[in-house]
Amino acid sequence: MHIKAEPYDFPYDDDLTAGNTALLVIDMQTDFCRPGGFCDAQGLDVSRCASIIPNIQRLLEAARKVPGFTIIHTREGHREDLSDLPGNKLFRTTSWGSPIGAEGPLGRYLTRGSKCWEIVPELTPLPGEPIIDKCGKGSFTATDLEEILRLKGIRNLILTGVTTECCVHTTMRTANDLGFECTMLEDCTQSTNDENYNYHIWHTRTTGLFGTLSNSGEVIAWLESLAE
Repeated sequence: MHIKAEPYDFPYDDDLTAGNTALLVIDMQTDFCRPGGFCDAQGLDVSRCASIIPNIQRLLEAARKVPGFTIIHTREGHREDLSDLPGNKLFRTTSWGSPIGAEGPLGRYLTRGSKCWEIVPELTPLPGEPIIDKCGKGSFTATDLEEILRLKGIRNLILTGVTTECCVHTTMRTANDLGFECTMLEDCTQSTNDENYNYHIWHTRTTGLFGTLSNSGEVIAWLESLAE
């Protein structure tokens, strides 16, 4: 079984089951998707990131109907004392106008426990859906994501979330190096500008270097066939 994708169908070997596949919802947080958060403070267009929320909602609804299907959420954020915040990352975010840990309208930017750090309410994880808290861009770095996936027998990853060029693609690249087969969903990923988004969509669609490109319609159709 496989899902239609580009430049080849996902996964490459047609070994696609509910038990060996996971859906990753990456960093759908207020800081990236809503006014008053980290990206909004930089003057970035957070409405673009918020625009994919309904598509991910539909995807989650279908995935949650499949017994035993794995859904994992991630959040980027730092400890309250910022002891896990590298100096160069603080320097860069300060130069962008939203220093990590600084107080914003909805709390401290990208700081664990702040309102702006939380996942948007529309996509709130359900009990039993792991949340990976990370202090970097990639979902595997300094987290137990790989351990969770290996223990569950997961080999295929369906990637959604924000932003396409940063946390999503970093996760995809690392997953590829670790031997996971990936597909990224075009209508369930976004960036704060066209240039960043379009390049990474084009690169994935045409090269397949780190995985494939599909869409929520294809995945939902597959999930619904499993739930029947």
